Amino acid sequence: MVVDSSAFTDKLFVLDTNVILHDASSIFRFEEHDVVIPITVLEEIDRFKRGNEDIHFQAREFLRRLDDLTGDVISAEGSPLGENLGRIRVSLAGRPDDQLRDAFLKDSPDHRILNAALRLKNVETDRQVILVSKDSNLRLKAKSLGLPSQDYASDRVANVNQLYTGKRLIEGLESELIEGFYSGCGEVGSEEIEHVTAPQANENFILRNGSKSVLATYRSSDATYCRVERMKAYGIQPRNAEQSFALKALMNDDIKLVTLAGTAGTGKTLLALASALECRSRYRQILLARPVVPLSNRDLGYLPGDIGAKLDPYMQPLFDNLAVIRHQFGDQEAAAQRIQELRENEKLVISPLAYIRGRSLQRIFFIIDEAQNLTPHEVKTIITRAGEGTKLIFTGDIHQIDQPYLDSRSNGLSYLINRMVGQPLYAHVTLEKGERSELADLASKLL
Repeated sequence: MVVDSSAFTDKLFVLDTNVILHDASSIFRFEEHDVVIPITVLEEIDRFKRGNEDIHFQAREFLRRLDDLTGDVISAEGSPLGENLGRIRVSLAGRPDDQLRDAFLKDSPDHRILNAALRLKNVETDRQVILVSKDSNLRLKAKSLGLPSQDYASDRVANVNQLYTGKRLIEGLESELIEGFYSGCGEVGSEEIEHVTAPQANENFILRNGSKSVLATYRSSDATYCRVERMKAYGIQPRNAEQSFALKALMNDDIKLVTLAGTAGTGKTLLALASALECRSRYRQILLARPVVPLSNRDLGYLPGDIGAKLDPYMQPLFDNLAVIRHQFGDQEAAAQRIQELRENEKLVISPLAYIRGRSLQRIFFIIDEAQNLTPHEVKTIITRAGEGTKLIFTGDIHQIDQPYLDSRSNGLSYLINRMVGQPLYAHVTLEKGERSELADLASKLL
């Protein structure tokens, strides 16, 4: 929600717990305006101090930053957050607001946070009090009581419909220009293609003139368009132009970071895994990981067995893609047996993403599946662990999110695509055409 602030020059932002667990540095993102932390938020954060997940890191980091501030955060004046920033203070509990008590009979941490914001609204009459929460239900409750509320938008993509797709269709080129890609070295300088404006590094193009067309990728180092040839990766052949673009990026050693987005059945994970097997000799290990996010967020405790048995259902989609590749060959063929050997020798490892923490990622072909369920901070943490010779692949569907506090604009995959556009080490392709089956493609479009 965009709050109308025409009547106020100063604002007071009240933060919910989930904002801090999403981004520990969120208190520094509100420019010159003041920030208030309800005491209930500190109580909730205290429960998240211990653990190895990202939210536990965020909780510890926030408490350290709060403790490092020079002023008294409990006082009415609060503590300065830094140059050109506002101040921060902790709001102690008070008696329940009459309006809140009448509307919601049950006491809960959410209602206490809401009560703190309402009390400030009644006291701070000279400025606008805004509740910031990633919980859409709490925002609706706030609005029902006349309290402005909004999502935390610092790391959100402005417009997901305008998110970089990594590909463009350019029509109306001269026939001679298209034929030029098929002669010589298959490269054409950017000065010869005037139809393309502001090409990005490793951006892909379908260049067409009537029935003649060519697939090309822009190489920013020498401002050249290079023809994308049809290739095969460990028995898997691309079925459309998008998949050809994806394979080109996945098998290019100069591109260290690749993102593949698209709906179910477009071949994101399959192409990434096939490329990894094709390039296996250039890497010490192939690592496939995905965040453990159960459907409807049911806890692992619902499933029987030890930790391995509990995790297997969440890793099964990766095993399924591996089986598709194996079935390209006969059981006795060397290519099929090699996959089993790679797994037995731990050269090919499938693991939950949480188990990757602390590992050294040197010369690894690392595929992170379902990356839309990661926060921007988690994505940054993974990438900053990449050592020399490591290639990272993030795949996912930004419209199929299972995390309650993420959406198509705030998830880590959208954030990564938006921030990395134009970097020579990065390539992205949005896959749109489903190739799993006619039925799967129909369901993705209509259901």
